[in-house]
Amino acid sequence: MAFQQELISWYLVNKRNLPWRHTQDPYIIWLSEIILQQTRVEQGLPYFNRFLAAYPTVSDFAAATETQILKLWQGLGYYSRGRNMLFTARQIMDLYAGIFPVSYRELIKLKGVGEYTAAAISSFSSGESMAVLDGNVFRVLSRYFGISTPINSTLGKKQFSELAQSLIDKQDPALYNQAIMEFGALQCKPKSPNCEICPLMLSCYAKNNNLIPVLPVKLKTVKVKTRYINYFICENDNKVLVNKRISEDIWQHLYDFPNIETIAEAGVNNEVFLEKVKQNFGSAVVIRPLMQVKHLLTHQIIYVQFFGLDNYIINFNISAEANWVTWADLDQLPQPKILTKFINFYFNK
Repeated sequence: MAFQQELISWYLVNKRNLPWRHTQDPYIIWLSEIILQQTRVEQGLPYFNRFLAAYPTVSDFAAATETQILKLWQGLGYYSRGRNMLFTARQIMDLYAGIFPVSYRELIKLKGVGEYTAAAISSFSSGESMAVLDGNVFRVLSRYFGISTPINSTLGKKQFSELAQSLIDKQDPALYNQAIMEFGALQCKPKSPNCEICPLMLSCYAKNNNLIPVLPVKLKTVKVKTRYINYFICENDNKVLVNKRISEDIWQHLYDFPNIETIAEAGVNNEVFLEKVKQNFGSAVVIRPLMQVKHLLTHQIIYVQFFGLDNYIINFNISAEANWVTWADLDQLPQPKILTKFINFYFNK
């Protein structure tokens, strides 16, 4: 038990004072866990505070509209998390009479709740002895025990899951889970961890075998995709034409401008591109370059161009999802971060 005791002793001295650590309310813990998926605590904390202030209970969350949730989520990325949360909140109202489940068995059935999240909520809210296994935990276990099996392989997931569960402190699983996650986040960091002050230094396999930069091992399987999106700004009487994204793609159910995606960078001198623009906005349309931006997502690099249009005609058969809104109304709609940057540029140029 020396490993667990060292982690808990370290945690009690070094833990951060985070609001979700002062409650056993499964709704609040769920809120924090989903927001912090793929998100640093420093970035996610303001969103957590805003969501909890706006929706203090799961019934409040369930009563919100998707537009309201996505607007509050704006800028956090991975918008499917927000949509899944709304589905889950309504699911809890329908299936559990508004009482948030606390057992792993019930939590794992909820949309957007995977094995890690179900283990975290169940252990933190009800003391269920379920080990968490996130990126921080993978790293601590891999380095300390010297496990080189790739963490994202089928064998690796099984091996680490069994090890993590065998280590869970039966007396206080919540405390142990918090401790090992915090240790990975603050002490056993991905790059340049300060091993000289680590309480596990003497018994750490990676430290004693110069494997800190090598472990954990992760298979590289995801290819980065490059995309080119061209947005068109159509204004009329202080209104602008916007488009609601309905396809199962990036920024689903967010609002942006009418656009054309091309296979390479396009411009006003590209005849093929201009022909596509004329098909959508009339043969007499005049196109004006406004702004170019490079936008990075986890697995995509998106080159975005914004164009102003004059003398255009809107073909609503082609642009079925397009609607006129005021600039003020657009500010109240959920939109990709890249649009917010453009709007700030557009009104301050």
